[in-house]
Amino acid sequence: MDQSAKFWDRIAEKYSRQPVADEAAYQKKLEVTQGYFKPEMQVLELGCGTGSTAIIHAPFVKHILATDISSNMLKIAKEKADAQGISNITFECSSIDDLKVADESMDVVMAHSVLHLLEDRDATIGQVFDMLKPGGLFVSSTACLEDSMWFLKPIIPIMCLFGKAPKVVKFFTVNQLAKSLRDAGFEIDYQWLPGKTKAVFIVARKPL
Repeated sequence: MDQSAKFWDRIAEKYSRQPVADEAAYQKKLEVTQGYFKPEMQVLELGCGTGSTAIIHAPFVKHILATDISSNMLKIAKEKADAQGISNITFECSSIDDLKVADESMDVVMAHSVLHLLEDRDATIGQVFDMLKPGGLFVSSTACLEDSMWFLKPIIPIMCLFGKAPKVVKFFTVNQLAKSLRDAGFEIDYQWLPGKTKAVFIVARKPL
């Protein structure tokens, strides 16, 4: 099993009990995202964790394919969805690289708290671009650590050695992330930074 998957499997129960760090910002992101949804939409979520966001969004779209590398996270997600009678979410344990999604098959792809945990964000952004239909949306919320928490760079590898951080944590700025999206072919439709140390929320559109 991948080291990152082991990390998330180990903390899944604790993670599921943690409150949302910034509830007001989270609610605004949900509201903005739902403003783009239509009932017939096919949605993919990368790194769905314990499924909270997918479950909230499920009533507004046709189907959500919610994926994560952690089987323990997905077990909790499935239990939560079943308890709420949500039947239009399919949970799949898969890395982004191994995910089998046809080109131009998705209306929306979501990736929350994911892009800074990837070895190659540009490659993933390119994959997402290919997955989306023309006019499709890439909705992401990303910690751009280079802007305000650069001092953590030497600390993260030590935390990783002791199992206190995931295997990969990348440092980049909001501007660098926006450039990656544009370089892949996206147009940025909406961008919001709730605070200096907060995750940037971006809705990027694949041109028609």
